[in-house]
Formats: sequence, C-alpha cells, structure tokens
Amino acid sequence: MASASLPNDYQGAWTLARPALRRGVCLHSGEVSEVHLLPSQQLGFHVSWIDSNEPPVTLKADQVRESQLCTALELGNHKLITVEHLLAALAGCGLTHVHIKVSGEEIPLLDGSALCWVDAITEAGVVQANTPREAPLLIKEPLVLHRGESVITATPAKCFSLIGVISFPYPAIGNQMMGIELTPERFVNEIAPARTFGFLDQLETLMAAGLIKGGGLENALVCDGDHWVNPPLRFEDEPVRHKLLDLIGDLALVGFPQAQVIVYKGSHGLHTDLATALLNLST
Repeated sequence: MASASLPNDYQGAWTLARPALRRGVCLHSGEVSEVHLLPSQQLGFHVSWIDSNEPPVTLKADQVRESQLCTALELGNHKLITVEHLLAALAGCGLTHVHIKVSGEEIPLLDGSALCWVDAITEAGVVQANTPREAPLLIKEPLVLHRGESVITATPAKCFSLIGVISFPYPAIGNQMMGIELTPERFVNEIAPARTFGFLDQLETLMAAGLIKGGGLENALVCDGDHWVNPPLRFEDEPVRHKLLDLIGDLALVGFPQAQVIVYKGSHGLHTDLATALLNLST
C-alpha cells in the first residue's frame, strides 16, 4: 500500500481533500451501514448522522463505554460501536480534522482490518488544515495500569512507539511480540492490513449472546486450535499486529502520547484506562 500522499509524521494538521464513502456489513448487528468521510476545518473527529439534522458531535475519550469485543461511544442520544478500526486509520494516517457521517449505530467491519479505510483516505487525498493540531501529550513519569494479568505501560520517550505482546493457548497463535516506532507510512504498511481474529470454539457462545451477526470468513481470521480456518495470513504475526491496531484506534481520541507504550494481553477496556489516565494528565 503506497502512502506517498500521507504526512511523514504526526506533527502537522491534516484533513481530507475530498469526501470518501464506504459501505459494508457491521460485525455485531449484521446490518449494512454507510460512512461518509468528509473534509473539516474543525480540529478533531466529529460524528453526525445521515438521517438527522443534529449538529456533529466531537469525539472524546470520556464518551467511551464498556462494551464486549469492540469500542463503543455514547454520543448524546446516540451510540456508535466498533469504531476502533476507522479511528485507527484516521489517526494512524496522520489526519486530525475529519467529519464522519454515519447511517447507523455501528461502523462497518469491511475486511476486518483498517486497510479499506486507508484506501478511502488515500482515494480522497489529504491536505493541510487551517487550524493547528494539539501538541502531543507529555508524561513525566511512567504510567502502569492493569486488569488482572493484562498490563499496559506508558514511559516518556522522544516519539510515539508501541510494543505489543500476546499469549494464547492456541498453537496457531501462541506467544507473539511486535514493536514499532509509529509513522503514517509504517502504520499503513505494517499495521493497517492486520485483520481481526476469533476462535472457532467461541463462535457459538458469542452468537448466542447476540454478537458477531455480521462476522464471517471474509472479514475475520478464524483460529481452530493449531491451524487457521481461512489462511493465508497477511503477516506471520498478524494477530499481535491487529492488537496494536486496536490500541492505536483506542488512543486516537486523546492523541498519540510522546511515549513508549507497552501492552501485554491488551483489551479495549485496558486501552481505555490508559487513554483516561493520559487525558487526566493533560487537564
């Protein structure tokens, strides 16, 4: 995936040159939804609904609500779920000013990665915004947060870098680790293509809970113990890369800190804990 039209780093303020549209099936509801990505000169990511005259809502970290298997936002009278791949693509590509217009209450899964959103962004092109972006979040001392055996840390650093570690009892995944000093180009080439994944022995339980109605072999990797049901993988370590993709999306609402973030067995809840801690430091 070429990224020549994207910013070189996360220093400037950028918006879309033209609108872009994507439509697809949603992971949990199974419904089809539509997303319009529109240029904006207002700092931040802003959501409005296609069938409503209500003004756009600016997305913030304190709108995140606990939700199983995805990131969910409470936006006044609306909710919007499964936002993490889209937000990862916007922030990972360096965009800072974007209006998102949606048709429903869930963002479509597309191919299960952020690649289709990156394609939409590069299709639209990017231009500098007229208002500056906020300075990166600075931390003076390490942050350490945990949920059970899952741990996330943020340590002061010269730039934003990530290290992800995962461990699963399934031989097809096992123990994986990846580190990356993030730039828009590296995000596009090394993180964005990584797809969401699930486990064959958990599908019936999730479906009985009313989840993953739109999940399928075309939009998620499925692991059956010692092998993948729908190979080939895009990367040998695609699962840990996707976990970093989720983390990037969950940090998009507070901005990337000038820190090295290390996460062991991450989850959306744990990522949100870090986002909240970073937000508290900036206020």
